[in-house]
Amino acid sequence: MQSIPRRKFIRQAGQAAALGYLGASGLGAAPGRIAIIASPSDAVASSAPAKWAAGELRSAIESKGASAVIAGSMGDAGDAAFAVLLGGESARLPREGFRIAPARISSKPAVRAAASDVRGYVYALTELADRVRHGADPLAALTLAATIDEQPANTVRSMTRAFVSDVEDKAWYYDKGFWRDYLTTLVTNRFNRFSLTLGLGYDFPRDVVGDYMHFAYPFLVDVPGYKVRAVPLDDAERDRNFEMLRFISEETAARGLDFQLGLWTHAYQWTESPRAQHHVEGLTPETHAPYCRDALAMILKACPAIKGVTFRIHGESGIPEGSYDFWRVLFDGVVRAGRPIEIDMHAKGIDNKMFDLAAATGMPVKVSPKYWAEHMGLGYHQAAIRELEMPREDSHEDAIFSLSNGSRRFLRYGYGDLFQEGRRFDVLFRMWPGTQRMLLWGDPATAAAYGQASHFCGASGIEICEPLFFKGREGSGLPGGRCGYADKSLNPQHDWEKYAYTYRVWGQLLYNPKADPEQWRRYLRTTFEKAAVPVETSLAHASRVLPMLTTAHQPSASNRGYWVEVPVNMPMVEHGAPIPYGDTPTPKRFGTVSPLDPQMFSSVEEHAAELLAGKSSGKYSPVEVARFFESSAAAAETALEAAAGSVASRKDPQFRRVEEDVRIQIGMARFYAAKLRAGVLYEIYQRTGNSEAHEQALALYRQARTVWAVMAERARGVYVADLTYGETPVRRGHWMDRLPAIDQDIAALEKAHFAASPAGSERVAPAIAGATGQPSRPGFQCAHTAPTGFQAGKPVALALSVQGQAPQGARLYYRRVNQAERWQAVDMQHEGRSFRASIPAEYTKSPFALQYFFELRQSSTAATLYPGFNELFTNQPYHLLTKV
Repeated sequence: MQSIPRRKFIRQAGQAAALGYLGASGLGAAPGRIAIIASPSDAVASSAPAKWAAGELRSAIESKGASAVIAGSMGDAGDAAFAVLLGGESARLPREGFRIAPARISSKPAVRAAASDVRGYVYALTELADRVRHGADPLAALTLAATIDEQPANTVRSMTRAFVSDVEDKAWYYDKGFWRDYLTTLVTNRFNRFSLTLGLGYDFPRDVVGDYMHFAYPFLVDVPGYKVRAVPLDDAERDRNFEMLRFISEETAARGLDFQLGLWTHAYQWTESPRAQHHVEGLTPETHAPYCRDALAMILKACPAIKGVTFRIHGESGIPEGSYDFWRVLFDGVVRAGRPIEIDMHAKGIDNKMFDLAAATGMPVKVSPKYWAEHMGLGYHQAAIRELEMPREDSHEDAIFSLSNGSRRFLRYGYGDLFQEGRRFDVLFRMWPGTQRMLLWGDPATAAAYGQASHFCGASGIEICEPLFFKGREGSGLPGGRCGYADKSLNPQHDWEKYAYTYRVWGQLLYNPKADPEQWRRYLRTTFEKAAVPVETSLAHASRVLPMLTTAHQPSASNRGYWVEVPVNMPMVEHGAPIPYGDTPTPKRFGTVSPLDPQMFSSVEEHAAELLAGKSSGKYSPVEVARFFESSAAAAETALEAAAGSVASRKDPQFRRVEEDVRIQIGMARFYAAKLRAGVLYEIYQRTGNSEAHEQALALYRQARTVWAVMAERARGVYVADLTYGETPVRRGHWMDRLPAIDQDIAALEKAHFAASPAGSERVAPAIAGATGQPSRPGFQCAHTAPTGFQAGKPVALALSVQGQAPQGARLYYRRVNQAERWQAVDMQHEGRSFRASIPAEYTKSPFALQYFFELRQSSTAATLYPGFNELFTNQPYHLLTKV
């Protein structure tokens, strides 16, 4: 652990920042062993955030028993034996980049930190502070063997936290110590934006109970000229809420971070909500938009640290889609603030008229689509959205959702058609909290993949909905701590501290996908000592399980419908058990569940049909996914046992939090490995009536049930019986609650009967072997040089060469970077050891980039994709071409 509590670090840092920059006339002249030097004439290096960061470094040094001084020059530093000098070479460094280089100053050892902007200096100084905190000797930690050069891969690296429950969220919202520690953690790990999200407690203001700050304005300000109140909120509490908002935004800015305010609901009356805790008085349809405009302008003027505002502009905001006059008036509130403020519009339901309204303000504009629907998938962008998300021209929904459930449906859960040439907005991905909601997660390989993919097609970056984002949503908040531990000894002081490693890995690798692993391993060594390496390994393998499940087998794209960590069982047998998910293909059963990327992965039903037909599409099958789960679980368990044998104490709460969550994810991996195989066997049984397929499906499903029961029983002693992320059973409860539905489905599987069919009987045995075996893909030695780009209206010629064994055939798959369109395919011409095909000239006439991949067939039963996935599924499995 750290040598002194984090809170003490922060307190000392504030004192240092306040006192240390007095120069020769103040404490800067006092002698010190380590001097931190920034010339007062350097406006960037001596800016307020840089001063704060220098205070962090001074605090870290002093916590190790050494002395430190912050000075304006080396002469002011007295007899310092080592110096950290700020400045030099800044003009050549990129925005938010920094350089730390070994140096000598006046014959004394030193390091020189350089940056071209304030945030670069903050990152340089907090990097040095972090090295000191996690090192034994400050001088050794600051002495560099080589220059460190860093620059960001993604323009925006944002973390967002939601207030959704007055029961669970008031405590952290009002806690100033919480905010100082939390925001320091974000900037130390090179996030550059923090977003506070209000008004996301419900997907639509119907049957509302917990409505605190749902329509945020009357919970924050009293707007002159309007007598609007959230009854029964009193004035003192409203004013306290606003003062905290101002405090949080200012503390964010003090660290060099951008502060974003999320206002996701603009309805002021709840539909069918007799249990609502508050009601808004004083508004009419005529005054609604002007009030929102004036309230927003008032907040922005009083909180100058707010850099941007995020709006949900589709029907779930409570404002019917197509209400352009409302948004025109509201956006004027941003203009009236009198300074540049980013308008960030959530992509669902957006159209060109909304683009025009936002652009007309003259403010910077972002559009933020969901990355992997409302979940977290693998570290690339899905090659295709589910068929359920494709555009509908015949939507029967009411006017509230006329766009998002109709012609613009493809923007519900993806980037859709946003990546058009000449767009007047930036694109910012948002990773929704449907997969990793509560369990501890942190895989450097996956985080690095996201770091590479988050600037896809020139996107700005990514905003992550942090762990516990929806805890207590829909009025389900309960006292006792947001982490949900039944064993209270496992609760950290602040809930975010459980995820300190998660923040570290993701922040560092979104900033630089090739970051030095030392940036997270120093934390692991401090925290777990000899167990650091196996803890990293076990958590990495375990953390890959649920993103793979999200990508390859997704009963619902909605996080409201599907909680991947504690899922309600999707029945294998049609009509054999209740169907928990509406947002899934028909007929609704386990075998028909679509992958979230149906272009790269096959469903259970699809793969069973391929096995019986003796064909292969090259897609990644449920059996391959099962094998991935099996190997991930085995590797995670081996490393966890090694960690348990080398950790100082297995009773240490930090290790126990890791161990228990890793064991749950191991259980999930083994459950789904067995159930996916069972599902393929059951689909074979349905088609053939083969009794062996039935028996093996039943045996594997029972095996899966046993794994789940053991996992759930252990988790009963760790987590409370009612983990609440919403009001309905699919969003709350415990792993134990899911067993009855599993048992009911197994009983239905036992009784299921399909008559044997002689047709195709010769394929049944190989199909069963395929479902239960260890599949391997053809291993062609391919070479392909992607073009540097393409010209619109001209064909794109593509060639693939193969050394060694050649495939029997190859196909080119291509599509514009537009998820509203389907993939095109053409057989490639075989010329010697090369295969050739072209993307037609007519197809390239569009405002979109192109993406493509190849399918290679070894035989009718064996095929693979190129480039396909690497062993860890952490790469982009297709090529991307932009215009030249």
